Amino acid sequence: MSLVLRPAAARGHANHGWLDSRHTFSFADYFDPAQMGFRALRVINDDIVRPGTGFGMHGHRDMEIVSYVVAGELTHTDTTGSTGVLRRGDVQYMNAGTGIRHSEVNASVSEDVRLLQIWILPPRPGLPPSYRQETVSDADKHNGLALIAGPEGSGAALVTYRDVRVYAALLEAGRALTHPLNPGRGVWIQVVDGHLAVNGVALESGDGAAIESEETIRITAPDRAEFLLFDLD
Repeated sequence: MSLVLRPAAARGHANHGWLDSRHTFSFADYFDPAQMGFRALRVINDDIVRPGTGFGMHGHRDMEIVSYVVAGELTHTDTTGSTGVLRRGDVQYMNAGTGIRHSEVNASVSEDVRLLQIWILPPRPGLPPSYRQETVSDADKHNGLALIAGPEGSGAALVTYRDVRVYAALLEAGRALTHPLNPGRGVWIQVVDGHLAVNGVALESGDGAAIESEETIRITAPDRAEFLLFDLD
């Protein structure tokens, strides 16, 4: 079968008190040699950040990082001089390149923040660091695939160096969509909330699926569902 399921329950889990994180692929103290990523997709962390806490200033190099906010508000600061507040519908892109330091803090006294932190391998090392932030509303994602990140010329909200296209979608119950899979490429689907059927295979919240050697991917939502789709070189 050309679809490989990554069940939510099989993910790595780290609860630091202030941060509760589920790791789709190997990350930090969670290591599984069979789960080192999929193509250029290296990390998908489903993070819950508790009120009044956050990620202190820390550094990255040679990684393209996309953060997708599901709920709550997160305050961002980095060494490029960029600052901002990320809310639901906001998508953050950082190219770590030759080096970037940043922090994200949940300034709320009562509300958690939930976000998906995604790392994509760049096409080459030593790229210039950069930061961008865009809003992709629920209306943009409603019953269709909204292109939130992709290479120059793709029409994506955020431009990547890597030839990867990241889509977000909100499907109402009973709705379906299709996505073509071009030769030589692969697709990863990550369910944020709800349930999906992907080429007839059932997925639930937190599940991921790698798909190759298919011409068309058909996605159906038996109930309201939110998901990300990565089309990878």
